[in-house]
Amino acid sequence: MENRERLGSRLGFIMLSAGCAIGCGNVWKFPWMCGQYGGGSFMLVYLICLVLLGTPALVMEFSAGRAAQTSPIYMYQKLTRPGTKWGAWGYIALIGNIALMAFYCVVTGWIVYYFCRFATGSIDSLGFVPMISSPGINVIYLLVTVAAAFFILSFNLQGGLERVTKFMMCALLVLLLVLAVHSLLLPGAAQGLKFYLIPDFSKINGSVIVGAMNQAFFTLSVGMGGMAIFGSYIDKDHTLMGEAVHVIALDTFVAVIAGLIMFPACFSYGLEVNAGPSLLFDTMATVFRNMAGGRWWGTLFFLFMVFAAMSTVLGVCENILAMVLFCRPDQ
Repeated sequence: MENRERLGSRLGFIMLSAGCAIGCGNVWKFPWMCGQYGGGSFMLVYLICLVLLGTPALVMEFSAGRAAQTSPIYMYQKLTRPGTKWGAWGYIALIGNIALMAFYCVVTGWIVYYFCRFATGSIDSLGFVPMISSPGINVIYLLVTVAAAFFILSFNLQGGLERVTKFMMCALLVLLLVLAVHSLLLPGAAQGLKFYLIPDFSKINGSVIVGAMNQAFFTLSVGMGGMAIFGSYIDKDHTLMGEAVHVIALDTFVAVIAGLIMFPACFSYGLEVNAGPSLLFDTMATVFRNMAGGRWWGTLFFLFMVFAAMSTVLGVCENILAMVLFCRPDQ
């Protein structure tokens, strides 16, 4: 059995695994789902789902990875009795990671495009529909995203992925806090906070519960083997529950702060909180166009979004590479 690569520190593991979980699901999908499903009502059910469903699922995936010490392709074969059919699920995990990679690279390309437009000051005609309707924009920024990811991952794990993700996640948290404070100081922010944080129990129904469950599993990236790979990097002297709690706490913190950025700003400027997938792009772009120094605030915001999305792209890329490189049950 060959010695596997190890992460250089516990902080590196937490940042890397949380980086895989943190991304567009936190600051793109979570706010627009929260807006469409009633704000505080969705938030309450979402937090309950994270505790009751997300935590055990994440611990289970960490435990399977640490026990198998191999890629998800062969993890099921190694942990089950010979002759069982569980091995096929490893290949399904690989397919799931490839599909997620395709999705995230496109969305990350959109975010990079918005960042470039804000950084250059070309925001007057900026819009979500014109962007997704342009094949040239989508292809070019998709290639930029893929090229950046492979450049980073061309280094060894500790020198490349861990180092870059540590920097990304720390910068992400600082930018989040700065933008959240700015939004909370806007006039009318109290109405946004009331909508976002105070649940209306009359709005909790089956759709809200299903949506919250979907978001809880999506944001933690469980069920596709990615967290099992990170679990294989956890040392024996660290508890799986403790590591899972750290990752979930950081992931939830980012999602909650993202809502503190968006909802007060939406209420302050009279914008729709239930705009759906365009909330991050059109709504926030409108907010920044109508505020003092909006170009620079928008540049910082979409720079933070590039960090968040790229952390997930790097994490999923590492999953796929690990499945290919560790291609035998004893690896």
